[in-house]
Amino acid sequence: MSTFQRALGTGKAREEELGGQMSFLEHLDELRSRLMRSLGFVFLAATLCWFVSDRIYAFLALPVERALAEAQRRQVPIDGFTGNETILPLTSIKENDVGRYIFPEETKVGTSVIPAGVSVSARAARDAHGVLGLFTDEPLYAGATIIPKGLRLPVDFAALPEAIAGVNDKLIVTSAIEPFSLYVKVSLYAALCLSVPFLLWQIWAFVSPGLYPHERAYVTPFIALSSISFVLGAAFAYKIIFPPAARYLLGLGQDFRLLLKADDYFDFIIIVMLGMGIVFQMPAITYVLARIGLVTARFLVKIWKTALIIILISAAVLSPTNDIPNMLLFAAPMVVLYLVSIFVAWIFNRPRTAV
Repeated sequence: MSTFQRALGTGKAREEELGGQMSFLEHLDELRSRLMRSLGFVFLAATLCWFVSDRIYAFLALPVERALAEAQRRQVPIDGFTGNETILPLTSIKENDVGRYIFPEETKVGTSVIPAGVSVSARAARDAHGVLGLFTDEPLYAGATIIPKGLRLPVDFAALPEAIAGVNDKLIVTSAIEPFSLYVKVSLYAALCLSVPFLLWQIWAFVSPGLYPHERAYVTPFIALSSISFVLGAAFAYKIIFPPAARYLLGLGQDFRLLLKADDYFDFIIIVMLGMGIVFQMPAITYVLARIGLVTARFLVKIWKTALIIILISAAVLSPTNDIPNMLLFAAPMVVLYLVSIFVAWIFNRPRTAV
C-alpha cells in the first residue's frame, strides 16, 4: 500500500512538474472559461466607466480641440502702445475694476438668450455674502427683454485662459444617437485599458500549464511590468506623438472649413494610443522569454538589422501621418525599447531547465 502511495505521489509530482496533461477538449473548455471571465470583467468595468465616459472623452478630445483652435484662429502678437502690455489671468481682477465682458458661448439668462460674442460693461464687486464676482455695469437689451444692471456674470476666476473653448473648437456629431454610441465606445475602450492586468493574468493562467513550476512564478513581475508599460505607451502617444500629428494634419486644412467628426477622431486617437501601448510591451515580453530561456541578448543583437526594418515598417503603419518627422516619433521609442529589451535579456536570461 505504501509503495502504491509513493508511486501515486511521484506521479502527481511528475504531472505537476510537466504542467499536467490536458486533452484538446479540455484545452477548449479552459479557453472558454478564461474568455467568459475576461468578458465578464470587461463588461463590469465598462458599466463603471459609463458613469464617467463624458469626462474620459473630454480628456481624450483636449489635444485635438487645441490643435483645431490653433488651425482656425488668427494668431496676433501682443503689440501695445507702451510696449509693456500683457494679457493677465482673471485672478488678477481687483474690486471695482471695470471692463467689458464678452460672452464666449450662447448663454441663457432667465428667459433671455444672449448670442455668443455679445459684450457688456462689467464691474468687479462683492455680493451680499462678500464673494468677489463680475457684475453687469449697465443694462443689456437682449431681444424683447432687458437684463438689469448688477447681474452676476458666469465667470470662473480659477479658469485657465485656454480652458474656454469656442464654437469652432468643438468636434461635431451628425445624428442624435451618435453621442450615446460614442460614449458607449469610450466606456468599452476605457474598460479594456483598465482590464489589462486581469486580461494578462487570464492569458498567463491559460498558458501556464505548459510551463515548469518555477517558470510560473514569473507571472507577478510580468503582469506588473506589462501593465506599467502599457500605461507609459498610451501616455507617450497622448502627450508626445499625437499633438504634433494633430497640428500637422489640421494645418493642412487651413484653406477649408474644418468640421471634425467626434467618432472619427476617437477611433483615430484610440488606434494611436493602443498601438503605442502594445509597442511598449517589448521589454515585458522579452523579460518572460529571457527568463524561460527562449530569447538571449546575443540573439537580439544578431538580428538587429531585421528588427530595425520591422520597426520602420511598423512606424509607417502606425503613424497617423505620412511625413518623416512624425514617423520618426513612432520609430524612436521602438528603437529605444529594443535596446532596453537587449539589456533585459542580458540581465535575466537563463537556460531553460525543469527546476
